[in-house]
Amino acid sequence: MSVSTTDAGPGTRPERAPGPSAPPKRRKLTLRQRIWRERWSYTFIIPGAAFFLVFMYVPMAGNVVAFQEYSPFRGIEGSPWVGLANFNAIWTDPEILTALRNTLVIALLQLAFAFPAPIALALLLHSLLSDKVKRIVQTIVYLPNFLSWVIVISVWQQVVGGGGLVAGLLDNVGVTGFDLMTDAENFKFLVVAQNIWKDAGWGTIIFFAAIAGIPSERYEAAAIDGASGWQRTWHITLPALVPVATLLLILNIGSILTVGFEQLLLQQPMVGADAAQVLDTFVYFRGVLGGQWGIATAAGLLKGIIGTILVLSANKLAKKMGGEGIF
Repeated sequence: MSVSTTDAGPGTRPERAPGPSAPPKRRKLTLRQRIWRERWSYTFIIPGAAFFLVFMYVPMAGNVVAFQEYSPFRGIEGSPWVGLANFNAIWTDPEILTALRNTLVIALLQLAFAFPAPIALALLLHSLLSDKVKRIVQTIVYLPNFLSWVIVISVWQQVVGGGGLVAGLLDNVGVTGFDLMTDAENFKFLVVAQNIWKDAGWGTIIFFAAIAGIPSERYEAAAIDGASGWQRTWHITLPALVPVATLLLILNIGSILTVGFEQLLLQQPMVGADAAQVLDTFVYFRGVLGGQWGIATAAGLLKGIIGTILVLSANKLAKKMGGEGIF
């Protein structure tokens, strides 16, 4: 910026030549104005928000039943309040202790085996050189996800049940009595195997999307530097999957006490309640079938509180370890 010194006497400041004026400050919009400006975006959000409001948040008001001796004939307003009596009954109920133990064992097995399965499958398919073979394998492993648990259990019954394929093959070599579907001792491992078979293929979609976002130049540069396929996977692919895996792990920890209601309910008659009773089936049998609505609701409420605490703790731990977390 030039400075004019014309007619500048002693003790006078030089006059600055006029320069470009500063841009005018933008007026800050109010919340109502911002909402109106983005009104079409909010229009698209309304159906999803209405779904969660009607089917997720409004039913939460029914948790007051946990503090009542609820009867469907008297309703919430007519049912007497019992305070924490339902929660006290839970702590002294041996059946819920069995359900909690089975739930935790199955949940930990799923975190140890079912959670890494999609990652391993995605890495395996990513290593295939033939795109045609890759598409065929992807289609095959995706298909079980579209089957209901009734069909899945029927298929497993025909394969590893007492009259299934494996039992028939073992009978031919003199081994009799094989029936994995009624084996209570190994039932929890069977549940995890069924989850892997049904959901692992679908879970690879998320990890494939993360792998697709990795620049190919990284792999090319690593190959030029002499890195082997395993080294490229370890130093390039796996670090790119860490943020996605962390997000899914936090979400899975939040639902760790939800281990599959329909899957276990259908198989409970074959192995017994001691092996297949979990918190979800306990709530169903006590509440829907047994009419003990207060105790069932109290068990469900405790399950939700524990899940919320686990999500908050896992998110905080992820941030402390250098991750981003989910919020």
